[in-house]
Amino acid sequence: MAAEFLGRGWNVIGTVRDPTARTLLHDLADRSNGRVSVEHLDINKPAQLAPLHDRLAQRELDVLFVNAGTTNNEQTPIGAVPTADFVEVMITNALSPMRVIETLEDLVSPTGLIGAMSSGQGSITNNTTGLREVYRGSKAALNMFVRSFAARQSETQRAFVLMAPGWIRTALGGPDAPFTLDETVPRVVDVLLSRLGKPGLAYLDRAGRTVPW
Repeated sequence: MAAEFLGRGWNVIGTVRDPTARTLLHDLADRSNGRVSVEHLDINKPAQLAPLHDRLAQRELDVLFVNAGTTNNEQTPIGAVPTADFVEVMITNALSPMRVIETLEDLVSPTGLIGAMSSGQGSITNNTTGLREVYRGSKAALNMFVRSFAARQSETQRAFVLMAPGWIRTALGGPDAPFTLDETVPRVVDVLLSRLGKPGLAYLDRAGRTVPW
């Protein structure tokens, strides 16, 4: 997504969890002529949020987009999930993204966009098969939290987006996913940019269609 935004003329600030590890984001920054900057943030370490805010305090963001996700053994029914697994997934997928949003939202333009990477599996209506239950629950929780956050800002001109991109071949999605990053990312960015200037919350898939709660 950073590369896609860069290719469309945007300046991008991206975060990495490990400040000592080389990533694709660093490679992108090296060839961006200063238009991509890399910051350090492990969102599961709340103490890192205030220093990040301080480093960005002189910037105004048009888009703040939080992409975080992990999962557990997808076949384990909820009653058999170890407590530690439940806590890890819920914190990473639901609580930590909201901490980022709550901490950095004052840097976002009054007419900007705040978004988070959700999932179609966060839809309660569309859950007809079960399985992946902690992951589903974490994304449903994220949806609820973003909805609450957006309700608290209902008088603003900001747009809010929960993005359900589909099953993608990523480290999380695995090799059996039907969609590649190359075919998915441009459509996700299209949807996000289409919401700029449209106040209120939308839960959308990569084609811009509304996903039922």
